[in-house]
Amino acid sequence: MSFKAVPEPVTRLVEEFSKLPGIGPKTASRLVYHLLKAADERSLDLATALQELKARTRFCDTCFNITEEQPCPICRDPDRERRLICVVEAPLDVLAIEKTAVYHGQYHVLHGAISPIEGVGPDDLRITELYDRIRRGDVREIIIATNPTLEGEATAMYVQRQLAAHVPTISRLARGLPVGGDLEYVDQVTLARALEGRSAM
Repeated sequence: MSFKAVPEPVTRLVEEFSKLPGIGPKTASRLVYHLLKAADERSLDLATALQELKARTRFCDTCFNITEEQPCPICRDPDRERRLICVVEAPLDVLAIEKTAVYHGQYHVLHGAISPIEGVGPDDLRITELYDRIRRGDVREIIIATNPTLEGEATAMYVQRQLAAHVPTISRLARGLPVGGDLEYVDQVTLARALEGRSAM
């Protein structure tokens, strides 16, 4: 006689949690067993939140940040400097920069970085859309705020080469950010100083 030690729904949820970044099989198992022990409301609240995430959020048609409406609140804000665009890899980077309360321009989210090892090339990012924005508007400066990693540096150099003839000033966040780190984990003071001390590429 044979039997399955772990029910299929448990196995499936562990597998799905394991697909998330930074969550291995052990952490996934702990999360699933926590939900099993928790009140039904907690699991239902999580399921509802996931459904609302997919149903109510999308990417802004202009900057490709996460939004519930078109265009996003930052792109709609008349007080933002429209001739200044900060280019970042991910929506979490927008949140990190906004927390500094130093930057008051627009954003453009690439949704990744060039990484030949992972098969990510320029065509997989929102670089063409950035070029289109520049052609349509009077952009005086692009701040490249990709992460200080090999992939981030490669992306920054590519963007700089593509846009150099079309924008008066292209700058990069000042050094002082930790090499190999992600913007979302940088403290607000360091990030604010990096923005204020940016230099031309």
